[in-house]
Parts: sequence; C-alpha cells; structure tokens
Amino acid sequence: MKKELLIFGASGALGHGVTEVFLKKKYDNIYLFDFKHREIAQRNVKQIIVKDLSIEENVKSAFREVTPSKDSIFLLFSTIGGFFGGKKVWETNTADFDRMLSMNLKTSFLIAKYFSLLVKDSHSGSICLTSAYTGLVAEPGKAVYGTSKAALIHLIKSLAEEGKEINLSANAIAPLIIDTPANREWMKDADYEDWIKPGEIGEFVDSIFQSYNLLSGNIYQLKYRFNKD
Repeated sequence: MKKELLIFGASGALGHGVTEVFLKKKYDNIYLFDFKHREIAQRNVKQIIVKDLSIEENVKSAFREVTPSKDSIFLLFSTIGGFFGGKKVWETNTADFDRMLSMNLKTSFLIAKYFSLLVKDSHSGSICLTSAYTGLVAEPGKAVYGTSKAALIHLIKSLAEEGKEINLSANAIAPLIIDTPANREWMKDADYEDWIKPGEIGEFVDSIFQSYNLLSGNIYQLKYRFNKD
C-alpha cells in the first residue's frame, strides 16, 4: 500500500520545519502546496503553487494534482492560517473578524472537503489541521482568533465522526506558541527553550500518521517543552 503525503503551507515558518522532517520519512509521494517554493531535488516530491485557499475553485484545482487510488493511503497536514490579536471584542472591527474566519476556518473547511473526496475514492486516509491552544482556552485580546480556531476544532471533531464512513481519521494540533522568527520578534524577552519547535511538530504529526487508523477526533495540546538533555 502506498503512503502519499500532502502538506499545505509547506514554505512558511512552521511548514518549512515540518517539511524538513517529512522529507526524511518513508512516503512514496509527497505533495507540497504553497504560494511559493524552494528547490527540492527528491524525486518523490511534487511542488504545487496555490492561490488564495479561501476560494473554493483554487482548492478544487489544487486537489486535481493528486490522483485517487484504492492502493494508496493519503495523509494530509495543513499549517494554513493566520493570527490577529491585541484588541478586545469591543475594539475589533468586522473586517478583522471576517479575515480570521476566512484564513483559519474557511480554508480548513475547503481543504478538509476536497481531501475527504480524495480519500473517499482511495483506500483510506488521515488529516491533521493546525488549531491553537487559544481555541480551547480563552485569552484576552485574542477573541476573534480564538473563535476561528475553536470553530476549526469543531470541524475536526465532526469530520472524525463522519469520516468513519470513508475510512478517514481527523485530528488537530493546538500549540500555545511555536518557535518561529515572527514569534521571537513579537516576544523578544521570552524563554525560547520552552517553545515548541517546528521540527518537533513534524515528528509528532508523523507519529499520528503512523497510527492513523487508531487516532481520530483528538485535539493535541502543545503548551510547552522541556529540555531532555
């Protein structure tokens, strides 16, 4: 049985670190989706340029690059999303609310929809989306961001139930903060050793995919790390 991996948002700060891990794992084919790409020489890698993923036709077009097969297990990890914070509910305008719903929920819904159709015509599959700890626990100044990520969590839990019909499992990670250049710039005085590293997320998601037929409907909280050395 072939194992075929799809990564959405492969070139971002999280996506790059995750992709570096997955490229070293044993997948028959790897499909990388993003707005831009870097040079990768591996023969089993196909890089696909995508446009605005909140537009359904763009997502539908992206999935045309992947052929369903009863001899393939399809696995998808998405890092797609965006952040907005620093304002209370009464300070937030409708445009920012709409933007968070579009970036964090609508894109994930469309990716989940068309991936489900791919799996439906194949052997089986698993999807893992990127939510946030704020989607589980409210934090001041992050209302619209947390709302969009909480809705994503409900989407995953619903898909986990519906996916039983087509041999599809669904999970999400919920990081508190990821060690990226943007986050370091935002919190210059923080202890970065506590922050989850993109490569560690890659290893963790890969472990989920290794047991994809057992794990479904889970929201994995990634709050902090401690040094094992």
